Amino acid sequence: MTTVDILFRYAVPPTDAVALALAGISDVYGIRGIKFDQAARTLRVEYDATRLNAATVTRLVRQAGIDIAEELPMIPPPAPAPEPAPAA
Repeated sequence: MTTVDILFRYAVPPTDAVALALAGISDVYGIRGIKFDQAARTLRVEYDATRLNAATVTRLVRQAGIDIAEELPMIPPPAPAPEPAPAA
């Protein structure tokens, strides 16, 4: 088993009906967990990559009714290096 996380930012907070449909995704073989972060407006889905792929997980989330704005990287990009001070 290869566990992978995928992180989505959603545009519109899910309604109760959408949250219920999303809970049904956890019954799909290979989905290991679903976590919301309402403050950041993100949804993290943990899945078994030997059973599913990112495209399938994205499709399942969209079918549940989540309006995905973007897929976010799990590792944030490095901070830009500071510019060197001009020589005097």
